[in-house]
Amino acid sequence: MTATPPATASPSARPALIERAGIEIIPESERTAKPRDLFWPWFAANVSVFGLSYGAFVLQFGISFWQATLVSVIGVVVSFFLCGLIAIAGKRGSAPTMVLSRAAFGVHGQKVPGIVSWLTSIGWETFLAIMAVLATATVITQLGGDGDSVALKIAATIVVAALIVAASVLGYHTIMKLQSVLTWLTGIVTILYIILASSSIDLAAVMSIPDGSTGAVIGALVMVMTGFGLGWINIAADWSRYQKRTASDGAIVLWNTVGGAIAPVVLVVFGLLLAGSDPALMDAVATDPIGALATILPIWVLVPFLLTAVLALVSGAVLGIYSSGLTLISLGIRIPRPTAAAVDGIILTLGTIWVVFFATDFLGPFQSFLITLGVPLASWAGILIADILRRRKDYDEDALFDARGRYGAWDWTSVGTMVGASAIGWGLVINLFAAEAAWNNWQGYLLFLIGGRDGEWAYANLGVFVALVLSFAITWFARAGRIRRQEQA
Repeated sequence: MTATPPATASPSARPALIERAGIEIIPESERTAKPRDLFWPWFAANVSVFGLSYGAFVLQFGISFWQATLVSVIGVVVSFFLCGLIAIAGKRGSAPTMVLSRAAFGVHGQKVPGIVSWLTSIGWETFLAIMAVLATATVITQLGGDGDSVALKIAATIVVAALIVAASVLGYHTIMKLQSVLTWLTGIVTILYIILASSSIDLAAVMSIPDGSTGAVIGALVMVMTGFGLGWINIAADWSRYQKRTASDGAIVLWNTVGGAIAPVVLVVFGLLLAGSDPALMDAVATDPIGALATILPIWVLVPFLLTAVLALVSGAVLGIYSSGLTLISLGIRIPRPTAAAVDGIILTLGTIWVVFFATDFLGPFQSFLITLGVPLASWAGILIADILRRRKDYDEDALFDARGRYGAWDWTSVGTMVGASAIGWGLVINLFAAEAAWNNWQGYLLFLIGGRDGEWAYANLGVFVALVLSFAITWFARAGRIRRQEQA
């Protein structure tokens, strides 16, 4: 029984305005991208001034500036390097990430991580849209307007949602062109922000922040990795599926890592300097990450700052909603890719409206939600990375869509590994926002092994690392023979 027909798009010399390709294999004639092309979407999606806010998030773990800097650099670079490894699969199979993952989980078994991936993508893109609306309200207030105006927030929500949905419906080629333009625009204004905000840095205050515990350092590292590369890892191959099959694996990993990591490293370190200089700013960022950063700017630069901040957030959300649409199709929902993107756009809009107009707090519950999804997503990543590194041949394109093919319907080793590693991982994480997200207090049931809920390691969220490493190790050894047999079939 075929899960989804492996149809191919007809060759054309010029891409259509709306990309019609869904989860099918991209034909050879359209695989014209080069590894360096991967720089643009990853850089544009991560050059957002929102990266500055992570400086405050990291310092809230109670660690020093130097500890926070080390954590930020390692966390950002390593997490995007892992994205680069996943991107190799896109070149080898020319299909979306969640379709390629069928080789490891089975054609039907892939729906288990597919649901987690879809929820993660929907969550992230909604979060970015919310940030754009809240930033608009804050900046308008600074300009002398009524930032709390319902009409203003409605208008901002409509504009932001329309931009995100329109770009994602148009598809890959439009998004790649859009990201190359946004890269320069957001990059220039971000540099301007750094120059203007530099006067707010108090080095003495920053350097006086005391060192934190090892557990706090690990906790901050997990948050950085989850917030950056691991937050994108489930869509990494979506942007490399137009690469030529002859492209270098190393070049794909390099450009993916450089494009994704270079801006966040600079932004987070600068954000550490700002947050460490002003405790009040650090606290404000927790409520309104982008808007709080605008409060230290002169009036004349607020409009370009707002436009750039919103466009940067939109840029990131576009990648998410494009890929969440592909994931929706991979789950067996037979609708065209543009329609899938539009459906996710409606969900994004409704989520944004609910948070902006009705929710009293969203940052705490949202981050708690991400930690919960981060554990199974890390497990999935460990499984798929091991699977990719074990393989020596390109994927069997037909078998990715046929439950009777070499990849089978269910790979119970992979499914069982993900379920087991997630159960262990959830036992080793704790809800950082218990007051705002009491519904998520069921986690942490294995913390008694490392000192309990009041111990030094309680807030290190070791479960994310455990799920990633354990899943990789089990897959590397337990599925080696099966992968060899698949490639010999």
